[in-house]
Amino acid sequence: MRKIILMLLVSLAMVSQAKAELRIDVSGAKSDPMPIAIPTFLASDKEVKGVAEDITRVIMADLERSGLFEIMNQNGFIQKFTSVDSRPKFNDWQAINAQALIQGAVEQQNDGKVKVSFRLWDVLAETQMEGKNMTTKADNWRRIAHIIADSVYKRITGEAGYFDTRVVYIAETGNQVKRVKRLAVMDQDGENIRILTDGADMILTPRFSPNMQKITYLSYYKNKPRVYIFDMETGKQELVGNFPGMTFAPRFSPDSKSVIMSMALNGNSEIYKMDLATKKKVKLTNHPAIDTSPSFSPDGKYITFNSDRSGTPQLYVMKADGSDVKRISFGNGKYATPVWSPRGDYIAFTKIADGNFYIGIMFPDGTGERQLASGYLVEAPTWAPNGRVLMYFRQDAPQAGKPGKTKIYTVDITGYNERMIDTPTDASDPAWSPLLP
Repeated sequence: MRKIILMLLVSLAMVSQAKAELRIDVSGAKSDPMPIAIPTFLASDKEVKGVAEDITRVIMADLERSGLFEIMNQNGFIQKFTSVDSRPKFNDWQAINAQALIQGAVEQQNDGKVKVSFRLWDVLAETQMEGKNMTTKADNWRRIAHIIADSVYKRITGEAGYFDTRVVYIAETGNQVKRVKRLAVMDQDGENIRILTDGADMILTPRFSPNMQKITYLSYYKNKPRVYIFDMETGKQELVGNFPGMTFAPRFSPDSKSVIMSMALNGNSEIYKMDLATKKKVKLTNHPAIDTSPSFSPDGKYITFNSDRSGTPQLYVMKADGSDVKRISFGNGKYATPVWSPRGDYIAFTKIADGNFYIGIMFPDGTGERQLASGYLVEAPTWAPNGRVLMYFRQDAPQAGKPGKTKIYTVDITGYNERMIDTPTDASDPAWSPLLP
């Protein structure tokens, strides 16, 4: 009897394990990518066949680029769908070792719009995990693809996706003597690039507001630093301040009502907060050292910044009113450009040690420091809205007297999935937007 009961328990455990819902852990450990099958979306007629193919391609690219999914070769697929509502023959997908399956369709509507449907299946448990129907204009297909990829990412990882987002950056052209730096914005995958300024004035350190409606940046007008805000909806730019000294790295507060920045007055760089409605400035630090690169915690209660008050550039954290300053970096090297994760769990930074540049992360108390990327010059980390991927720019070493290319890269918090974002010109100073509303 005991033997029979034991066998039953083992059998039940095996069934339970086989039926366990698909899940990828993105908490920080490296894991093998999950095999996912994505047949080309069905099309109701030839008018939307191209849209269906494009949506499929972008979903594949988004998920593959995350490093968490292995996109399976369509040539190995056994079942051929004729309808998005057809239930998968799970034995066919299990036979090719697929763990997840996406099926979808694009249908032309009478009003000229398209209906996009998709289903996400857990192949091992033989259950549907997610399903949506969306109606939109046909030329909005790229965003629909990103939304679907986000839905799949969130359902399988338990974390919010980041594909339906934009990145503001500096598009660079010309030689080093006459370098032209324009404000530009693109989708997170490098598509839909828009140049926002004409290049007459140098643009530096752009940052999105938390509501994604505005961009703050530094511009040099007649060699004088000015802080501007660019309205994404109207295309207008507003002068925030024409400051007497050098101004650096403006960032929005979490409520978008103020900006925080460093200003150098009489040769001394301090951190200030400016109310955008009243233009009133509040001085947050008061030290003879250089204090710069401030970044709010997501709850707005703390600020991390860079200072050389200890003799070399290091990272510090203080309360939002400037009190209770604490040093958090104690490793070998110089630290700069700290930025708080949207989740509040990490602070990313640039580090210079032993002649090399690094992009790293640490916990807000300074523990758990890890380097994620390194190179001749890597700088300016910015977080994806889910706090699990970083973007930054990399400049290659000079070759034959010519400056190296400057490109934007992404890497996840494991440090194992570095990818270049292809842009038509050199690109630097990226800043990631929140998820699109």
